[in-house]
Amino acid sequence: MAAYLIYDAVVTDPQKYEQYKALSPVAIAAYDGKFVVRGGKHESVEGDWKPNRVVMVEFPSYERAQEFWNSPEYKAAREARSGAAVAKAIIVQGL
Repeated sequence: MAAYLIYDAVVTDPQKYEQYKALSPVAIAAYDGKFVVRGGKHESVEGDWKPNRVVMVEFPSYERAQEFWNSPEYKAAREARSGAAVAKAIIVQGL
């Protein structure tokens, strides 16, 4: 059963954030993930959520998504992002 990583970030240092953007796709691919959404046009249609940079990644399973999140590859990407963005993320099981 698929699982999804849903990520929303406020980018505070676009130049430094480019390092994260270079590292994260490699980590995602290493754990069989694929981008479903990577930034782009969006709008809030209910509630007070004010998303900024929204990313959604599909993984083949919840466990694989967790492996990705805790992996050394993604840890390096998160470290590169430090000071460049304030992020929120969840992993959610699909249908």
